[in-house]
Amino acid sequence: MQISIVIPLLNEQESLQELYDWIASVMQSNRFLYEIIFIDDGSTDGSWSVIQGLSEQYAEVRGIRFRKNFGKSQALDAGFKAAKGEVIITMDADLQDNPEEIPELYRLITESRFDLISGWKKKRHDPVFAKNLPSKLFNWAARKTSGLRLHDFNCGLKAFRRDVAKGIEVSGDMHRYIPVLAKNAGYSRIGEMVVKHQARKYGHTKFGAERFINGFLDLITIWFVSKFGRQPCTFLAPSGR
Repeated sequence: MQISIVIPLLNEQESLQELYDWIASVMQSNRFLYEIIFIDDGSTDGSWSVIQGLSEQYAEVRGIRFRKNFGKSQALDAGFKAAKGEVIITMDADLQDNPEEIPELYRLITESRFDLISGWKKKRHDPVFAKNLPSKLFNWAARKTSGLRLHDFNCGLKAFRRDVAKGIEVSGDMHRYIPVLAKNAGYSRIGEMVVKHQARKYGHTKFGAERFINGFLDLITIWFVSKFGRQPCTFLAPSGR
């Protein structure tokens, strides 16, 4: 298995068939051995039915279903645990990430020997106040606290060596700071790649005020771990008699 594509989603039934067709076209034209893992994070629409239909029709499709909405971090963590590929690629299900980027992401991991490549949506098509400004704030703060010079920490399109994805634990709203988690776990070859960003075709963004607040609370946690988590431990033992 060369590539595992991990796709967390919430209420994206309209985009799933189109997304599968797009990914499959890219993967087959490049002769990749691959799997697609859809993680349904408690959808209330027909997303799970679409995933079931795809998995019955195509052997490379697998699905994981959460009975309630736990969040993108938990969905990604479940996908990482299930993935079998040499390279694990994450992307969103809303058709805003472009599967045509996958071959180059794979090459950067396998040939250029990066541990992690984070996409950079240099030109965005999101509403300014809904996502653009919060993203700029998150990215600025993450750069200041982590020392990583990435432009877009929260881009859904990322590529990992398998051991990197399986060597980090993603919880809370920490998916925004996965490159920082990887750095704190000892992976230093972290880079970025400019990727295309499409305007949302179906549905609406899941970003809201609560996620904005949680994101900054998690950033404080990341800063604390980055600053103090690597200090050597001191063990006290009773003196011998």
